[in-house]
Amino acid sequence: MSFYENLVTETQMNYSYHYSVYRMGKTVYPLTKKEQPSYEEQLEILLQKIEEADSIVVGGASGLSAAGGGDFYYEDNASYRKYFGKYARKYGFKGAFAGSFYHYDDPAEKWGYLATFLHTTQNAEIRKPYLDLNDLIKDKDFFVLTTNQDTQFVKLYPESKVAEIQGDHRFFQCSRQCTDDTWDSIEPVHEMIEGMGDNTAIRKDMIPRCPHCGAEAFPWVRGYGNFLQGKKYEEEYQKISDYIQEQAQNNKKVLFLELGVGRMTPMFIQEPFWELTKAMPDAFYISMNDKYDLIPEMIEDKAISIRGDIAKTLADAIKMRDAQ
Repeated sequence: MSFYENLVTETQMNYSYHYSVYRMGKTVYPLTKKEQPSYEEQLEILLQKIEEADSIVVGGASGLSAAGGGDFYYEDNASYRKYFGKYARKYGFKGAFAGSFYHYDDPAEKWGYLATFLHTTQNAEIRKPYLDLNDLIKDKDFFVLTTNQDTQFVKLYPESKVAEIQGDHRFFQCSRQCTDDTWDSIEPVHEMIEGMGDNTAIRKDMIPRCPHCGAEAFPWVRGYGNFLQGKKYEEEYQKISDYIQEQAQNNKKVLFLELGVGRMTPMFIQEPFWELTKAMPDAFYISMNDKYDLIPEMIEDKAISIRGDIAKTLADAIKMRDAQ
């Protein structure tokens, strides 16, 4: 098990043992009682820490995509209706994930929905918060860790700079895990969408299957089903492990920049970032979140949490930087 995966496993125990606490939007870590700087002061600190950092570790989660319009996962809103309208009308789903977990009688109908979901994210333009984030960090040494599966980061950066530890909508796996193998989903998804047209189901002969055993395929993402934690999964964890360990061994001044972590998955980015900020003498932690401003007492002197719309925060930081 790699360094970072081991750290995630340790922090995940908190979530398992204290699920009721996390379910209420809280954490088991004692939180600081220190008053936080004003919004303008926080932006100044953000720009200062980016400038001073030898390296930046970005932790990008669902709130970052939601801030740029990728907010259709849990809500029956305009963007959900735009991409999934025919399923919302037929089934009454209240968000994209509701359709993903629905038990369809017909596998061709299920794949009509899954293909729609995958096609939507695979073909989405890079959202503005991602572009603004890139504007702020592009001249620095950085690495991206993400729990997002929507391919936004890999549209911006080479895969060597991104660790997708929760999977990626561009790949299929065997639903039975008969093989430690993943393969391209982009072309099959495109063909399913083209063949389906205005219908809600694909042709049965288009249902993707494992090239090894013939079982039904499935998206290579945690949350949909039997997530394959094989070679590719380990490679993603190894990338982030190698990067952080290199920074630590060379006594680098590291900025841990967390964006949009919710209360369902604090163990993958947020709590490991807290532990690493505590452990590394010259590390600093900054989070951006529209709902939570959690700072553990143990790092209260080397952390800030900017609560507000992430898209606005990033845009405001650029304006402040350009005005200086």
